[in-house]
Amino acid sequence: MSDTHGLLRPEVLPKLEGVEAILHLGDVGDAKILETLREFAPVTAVRGNVDTKGACARLPETEVVLFDGAYVYLLHDIGTLHLDPAAAKFAAVLYGHSHKAEIRRHKGVLYFNPGSCGPRRFNLAVTMGYLHVGEDGTVEPEIVNLEVPLHS
Repeated sequence: MSDTHGLLRPEVLPKLEGVEAILHLGDVGDAKILETLREFAPVTAVRGNVDTKGACARLPETEVVLFDGAYVYLLHDIGTLHLDPAAAKFAAVLYGHSHKAEIRRHKGVLYFNPGSCGPRRFNLAVTMGYLHVGEDGTVEPEIVNLEVPLHS
């Protein structure tokens, strides 16, 4: 998930039931959100450009997590990526910032932005995502539309 900007929508919580881990890709906006998320699964979070105060300001800029042999690189803004994920043998790069969900692959690496599940920006859908990791280290993304009314 990404770009909550201090708003943890009630539509998000049922989507977290049964997940093994929660990855927050920045612009948390309020450390209490991370506390709530930890009630569902272990949380790994990175700092976004609005995370300038309190506990959120102490989040790392980037993080690497390992799931079943798949190394996943987390950052907020893909524009700040200063390494070659393929050379680093990352299976996926997860990012946010644009509020627009995106899935693409380049040089064998998945690039996945789950979109924003916080305040709606422009007329973009309110989304989050799942990253399905196979026992063989394969990664498959899934974007989940939270079906939030257009004016909320």
